[in-house]
Parts: sequence; structure tokens; C-alpha cells
Amino acid sequence: MLGFLKSEQYDLKKEAGMTLKIGLPVIIAQLLQMSMNFVDTVMAGNLSAEDLAAVAVGGAVFIPFMMLAAGILMAITPIVAQLVGGRNLREIGSNVRQGLWLSLMLAVPIFLIIRNLEIVMHFLDVTPSIIPMAQGYLDAISWGVFGLSGYMALRFFNEGMSVTRPAMYFAGLGVIVNIPANYIFMYGKLGFPELGAVGCGYASALVGYVMFLGMLAFTMTHKPYDRFDIFSSFRWPEWNYLKEILYVGIPIGLSSTMEVTMFALVSLLMGSLSAVAVAGHQVAINFSAMTFMVPFGLSTAITTRVGNAIGKGSIFEARRRGYVGIGLATGFMSLTAILIYLFPEPITSMYTQDVQVQEVAVSLLYMAAIFQISDGLQVSGYGALRGLKDTKIPMVVNFIAYWMVGLPLGYYLGIVQGIGPQGLWMGLIAGLTIAAILHNVRFYKLTKES
Repeated sequence: MLGFLKSEQYDLKKEAGMTLKIGLPVIIAQLLQMSMNFVDTVMAGNLSAEDLAAVAVGGAVFIPFMMLAAGILMAITPIVAQLVGGRNLREIGSNVRQGLWLSLMLAVPIFLIIRNLEIVMHFLDVTPSIIPMAQGYLDAISWGVFGLSGYMALRFFNEGMSVTRPAMYFAGLGVIVNIPANYIFMYGKLGFPELGAVGCGYASALVGYVMFLGMLAFTMTHKPYDRFDIFSSFRWPEWNYLKEILYVGIPIGLSSTMEVTMFALVSLLMGSLSAVAVAGHQVAINFSAMTFMVPFGLSTAITTRVGNAIGKGSIFEARRRGYVGIGLATGFMSLTAILIYLFPEPITSMYTQDVQVQEVAVSLLYMAAIFQISDGLQVSGYGALRGLKDTKIPMVVNFIAYWMVGLPLGYYLGIVQGIGPQGLWMGLIAGLTIAAILHNVRFYKLTKES
């Protein structure tokens, strides 16, 4: 392995630079999108506890559906990356058009489903007084599903082209629009009625269209894309293109949804312990989510770089690029692990001054220091596999790691054995570690030259 990495030191340095150049705007875009959720939470909390709860519950129900759609559309990135590597430019425009059709096909059922989720919230034992307001939030944000889906299709095309800065710019634009839109719709300004949590949903829907229109305008006017004839002619949906996107993308969507729901269910299980456990968990998981954005952004760059190499027909180059990206992601998470381990108290004090909450959060941050490395390895390894268009087996791996090991083990240790929050996090660590090992072993085997 060391000899493999030392084979071309100058090229390795150049490759690391390329990976960072592609990945850094994605990291910033993800952090900006997280900041929108933060703004929604703060502005809803300033209205009332009920508005805050409605936004939290509505968001928790809405996110898995959009993660599924995003995961499916994410297949556009490796498909385009491999076409670029193989210089098969004619097919790129066709795939983008069909990706836009697919975004519409996914948006329609999501729109209908999230407008009819009151029964699900009753089933999940959500406080009855919150449900009408949470459903109102979902009704409002449902109008933005079409814009968000179209934005994701165009974003993933651009990422497949190694053009990642537009997503960063338009996420920044989204933040700029989100704050005044929330203020107007939630608080009832400029002649609008005070809509509270429902207004937050309308603001988020508006942001989705702003980001989509921005990305559409960029894609239509970016001169290097003229050769792809993306918008020069109209084409109805074509099954041969849609089939490949679905074949590669459905496993990605299911994998993403499984991971998100694992963390969501752990949060719900925390609620069965105590309010202090929930608050401590929220502090630790929020900080961990921010550090996770770095390897997540790098995983997009890894997918693109590996995909380009496969398109060129070089399995050795794909392997080398994959390992450079995995090394960068894991190296960063190793640094954050050290940071978290050495300074848990200052980190928790940024979130809360409650001594009991701080104690729980500190104990969980020590555990977060462990799973930083596992999280970096699993998301970067999975990014490398996406570049190979290998998504079915990784989906099975994620199912086993998260749903057959992580959740059951966490429940057994945290709830049945009474270990508490730390027990639930032991399950998270186990699930992420299994996924990290198996994804990287699979990438090693698939790229091992005979």
C-alpha cells in the first residue's frame, strides 16, 4: 500500500490539490445549507415553543423523503464523470435532460405524500396539539419540492463536471433569501399575515426555487456546456437513460435514507430516557454533523475523480485517486477526533451552560472522537464506490451496518441494559465502523489489478 502511494509523489500532491479544489465548494455549500436549518430553528423558537416543535417535527418527516430523491439523482454525478473521462460528450446532454425529467417524476409523489402525513405523525405519537401546525408546515414546504428536485439534478450534473462553485454560490444566495423570507412570512411583515411555522415552510419553498433558477441560469449560460446541447432541443423521457440513473441511484437514495433514519431513531430513543439526554445528544450530534461536512464534500470530489479515471479506462488511476481522497477525508477526521478529545468542555459551552446537559454532551463527545474516523472512512469509501457506479452492494452493507447492527446494538445497550445515551452511541460507532471497513475493503478488491 505504501509503495503504491509513493509511486508518483508529485502527481499525488497534484491529485490532492484537485480533490480539495472540487470538494471545498461542496463543503461550504453543505455548511451553508445547514445554516439555513439553524436560522429556521432560531426564528421559530423566537415565536413560540409550539412553532419550534412544528418546524422540528415537520423537518424530521420531510428530510428522509428529500434524502431519497437526492440520493437517486446523485447517480448523475458518476454517470457524467465517467462520460467526461471517456470523452463521450454527446451522451452528457441527454443524461442531464433525463435527470431533469426524473427530478420531476420524483417530486410529484413526494409532493402528494408529504401533504398527507398527519396519520403518520399520530402513529409516531407526536403531541396532538403540534400536528396541525406541523402538517401546515409540510403543506407549505411541499410547493418547493419541484424546485429543490430540479436544483439537485443540475447540481449533481455540475459536480460530475467538476464544477462545484455554483452550488456554493447558490447555497449562499439561499441563506440570503431565507432570512428575510422567514421574517416576512413567519412574523407577518409587508402586509403578509403572521404564519409562524407555516410561514417557515413557504420561505423554504421559495428558497428552493431561487436556488433552482440560479443553477438553471448558470447551466444554460455557461459557454463550455454549449457543446452538450442540453437545452437546444426538447426530448420526452427516454427509458434507456432513466433506467441507468435509477439503477445506480436507487441504492444511493436508500443508503442515504437508512443512515439518516438511523440517526433520527437514535434521537427519538434519547427522548425515552430524559430531556437532559436529548439535549446532550443534540449538542454532540450537531457538532459532529458540522465536522462530517468536510469528508462528505470530499466524497463528492472522490466520486468525480474516480469516475473520470474509469471513463478513461484506467483502473489504476481510479484506485490511486480514490485512496488520495480517502486519505484526505480520514486525515481531517483524525484531526477533529483529537480536537474533540482534548477540548470537549469548550465545545459544549458554546451550546449550553446547563451543567447536566454539558456532562452528557462531554461524555458523548469523547465517543464522537472515536466515530469521527469511522465516519470519514465510510463516507469517503462510499464516494469512491459511487465513482465506480457500484451502489447495490454498498446499500446492502449499509443496511446490515446501520439497521441490523447499529440500531439493535444501540437499543440493547442504551435501553435494555440501561447504559443510557452512551449505550445508544456505542451502536452508532459499531454501525459506522462496519460500514467503513466493508466499503473500503470492497473498493480495494474492485480496483485491484489482476
